[in-house]
Amino acid sequence: MKNIRIYICALAMLFGFNSCLDKYPEDAILEINAISTVDEANQAVVGIYSAFLNSALYSGYLTLLPDIQSDFVYAVNGYTNTYGDIWRWDILATNSQIEAVYGSLYDVIGRCNFLLDNVEKVQKNTTDDKELDNLDICCGEAYFARALAYSELIKLFCVSYESKDSAENELGVVLTEHFYKKEKIERSTLEKSYQFVLDDLDRAAELLKIDKDYDETLDGPLYNTIYFNEYTVYALRARVALYMKDYESAIKYSSKIINSEYYYLSSTTEGNISGQTYYQYMWTTDNSSEVIWKVGFTTSEYGGALGQVFFNYDYRSFKPDYVPAQWVLDLYDVNDLRYPIFFQEVTTGYSHGLSWPLLMKYWGNNDLYDAANLLNTSMPKVFRLSEQYLIRAEAYAQSGEYTKAAKDVSELRKARYQSYGGYTSLNEENAMTVIEEERVKELYMEGFRLQDLKRWHKGFKRTPQSQSLENGSKLKIDADNVLFVWPIPQHELESPDANILPNASNK
Repeated sequence: MKNIRIYICALAMLFGFNSCLDKYPEDAILEINAISTVDEANQAVVGIYSAFLNSALYSGYLTLLPDIQSDFVYAVNGYTNTYGDIWRWDILATNSQIEAVYGSLYDVIGRCNFLLDNVEKVQKNTTDDKELDNLDICCGEAYFARALAYSELIKLFCVSYESKDSAENELGVVLTEHFYKKEKIERSTLEKSYQFVLDDLDRAAELLKIDKDYDETLDGPLYNTIYFNEYTVYALRARVALYMKDYESAIKYSSKIINSEYYYLSSTTEGNISGQTYYQYMWTTDNSSEVIWKVGFTTSEYGGALGQVFFNYDYRSFKPDYVPAQWVLDLYDVNDLRYPIFFQEVTTGYSHGLSWPLLMKYWGNNDLYDAANLLNTSMPKVFRLSEQYLIRAEAYAQSGEYTKAAKDVSELRKARYQSYGGYTSLNEENAMTVIEEERVKELYMEGFRLQDLKRWHKGFKRTPQSQSLENGSKLKIDADNVLFVWPIPQHELESPDANILPNASNK
């Protein structure tokens, strides 16, 4: 893939400095013809949404790498070595995929800054109230997108948040909120980095607020959207609060979504859409009442193929690079209908004839395949209602409210099991174990595992399984290994006009 190099303070040519983040968004309007109308602001927002199609982000590296690096999958003998250095923990600051994630997230940020820096001028040129309202929505979308991009950078390139005091002494990310103004290219603190995200989310929530008289029967449902709204903001706010160990806020914001009645868990037993249950339909068509926000694909505008490395299907046989870890497969109860939806045993085309359950969850969107032959291509479902139940359950458990945590786990299981009439028993001894395992079963290969292990201060040990690659199958990773935090790309550190401190993983 083409190496993308974006620069934080975009007008490098005018200001005469270089960092690894230095060019205009490719479809941005140069300063001489900068945004001056609401229509042009809308076009800029379209560019922001389009930036999330990048296969370095949710439809590729940003989702796959953290889980491949963890204990979720095993490389198969004969594999193509795709992401092999990530799987082996041989991770260098020159890794091209990590560079692409870093650059692509700052590309999103640059696009947002470009729009926001032009808003005041557009406001002065606009008198129509409806257009001004539209401009407010554009700003809300930009603030949210910037917060989302920064939250991902913090998750990958910073240590876990333990407390306000400790975060004030830990490295955060390079913060920038302007496109035209020269800003210091240096890392802020972890505390200030998270506060920047929270401030953007506060602005976005106000600007994207849903009218209290919103009528889904007239205006359409809020679920399954490809656009940001008030509840998308709450979903990220709950996730960030959990990562900051702010359990009160995690409960507050996840509850706003769960109690809104705008979203519903997809059942694994009910439904009759193309002969599928609602939960199965979510993975085969990317449509669901529990999707809070997804990256929208069309047959002409789409991102990467999340499922490729799990199949490598050439219309004759399967030669997956990675197969699910046996311990993950063993977690699912016999009544858990996620298992047959997520996994299907296949005899591979390798000479060793490995037969193993493959990750059917990412087989791909049937409609995209039928219309454009897009194999193993799925729309990333970045925020789902099920994650919000898991966030709230963990926050309740960490707050000692085990009965409430148990109720949330039970609600999720009722939607996923063939039958689950019982009550989940949680207490101080078992609550986090149950919730951690439920996160594995529900969010498998959606990009959460590395961050979960990091914030729980847990390591892992791989045990070889059938036809797993020897180099990496016996890997033992201690808790708090420095590579739980990705290295800052080397070209960032070497940029002559930046002062970016490295991570421990850079050394």
